[in-house]
Amino acid sequence: MKKWNVEICDVTLRDGEQTPGVSFACDEKKEIAGILDATGVEVIEAGFPAVSANEKKAVREICGMGLDARICALARAKQYDIDAALDCGVEMIGVFAATSDLHIRTKYGKTREEVLAETCAMIEYAHDHGVTVRFGAEDASRTPLPVLIEAYRQAADAGADLVTFADTVGCMTPSETGERVREIAAAIDTPLCIHCHDDLGCATANTVTAAAEGAFQLHTTVNGLGERAGNAALEEVLVVLAMKAGISRYDLSHLKRLSDRVEKASGIAVAKNKAVVGAHAFAHESGIHIAAILREPETYEYVRPSLVGASRTFILGKHTGKHAIEHVAVSLGYDLDDAGVSWVLAEVKRRSEAKCTVTPEVLQEILCAARKGAV
Repeated sequence: MKKWNVEICDVTLRDGEQTPGVSFACDEKKEIAGILDATGVEVIEAGFPAVSANEKKAVREICGMGLDARICALARAKQYDIDAALDCGVEMIGVFAATSDLHIRTKYGKTREEVLAETCAMIEYAHDHGVTVRFGAEDASRTPLPVLIEAYRQAADAGADLVTFADTVGCMTPSETGERVREIAAAIDTPLCIHCHDDLGCATANTVTAAAEGAFQLHTTVNGLGERAGNAALEEVLVVLAMKAGISRYDLSHLKRLSDRVEKASGIAVAKNKAVVGAHAFAHESGIHIAAILREPETYEYVRPSLVGASRTFILGKHTGKHAIEHVAVSLGYDLDDAGVSWVLAEVKRRSEAKCTVTPEVLQEILCAARKGAV
């Protein structure tokens, strides 16, 4: 297996906050940054300081937290934006500009050469102020490859330490991403960053494919937050790095707590079937599955719940079997004979098929009835 040389730049506090309706308070940003740091994320993109005074204050305060992670801020290729980021004390500035014909024609009213020249001037300006500079090619996925590579080369000559391939509208598939990253990595010497959106549902897959093909800095958000359909999910990317690339330096036990905190702060509910951190990620109803898991969890759990700070749950319903009933009854302090177990199982199935959710309260009611002799 090819060794993956990667680091994580989590952009929850910037791109994640661009999720429609989401706004993090300064204290929320700081708490989330602290958990990201405890997880071992190398770079935290703390915000876009030019947006507002409050945004700038939050970025500055995160810079003052003494975290091990390097703190990054985003900036347009404008001196005002870069000065705002510098005022916060960040260690890295991501200077971005569009490179596709569509974006340049629609947004700038200038020639490609003018846009690139102005961008490179701002990269040089930031570089001269002693920070790490990352050039982000917005809409890179719809930019002709020769044009993109030339932009990366000019940005590097101007002082960019890293360059970013941004799949801004999430139009790439994993095979396309892998091919493009291979071609870029072969053509430039500057470390490549990958920033994927999830419009086609491929953001995480594209990100880990890019990592396998030589991308260095992987951009993620907690719970896959982000504009429109969101970004590559941090929790999914980190688990793939651990399970498929043997990268063990991240403390994944913080992931469930981190997800819960971002869910609360953002107001965006995590889907129950969301990989790694969803309520059903380690939940089992099927009697066949539960019987096997009680003997050997690995039979139906590729990822251990404890690895990511989660726990296994058994959900009782129409697919439940006797082993699950016995296990749950004992765990709740009920000692039922075979007849009692059979009665509880039949009652769980009956209520489930009637679309009654067997909540803990409902289950207690059923078990209590069984113990009292309703069998």
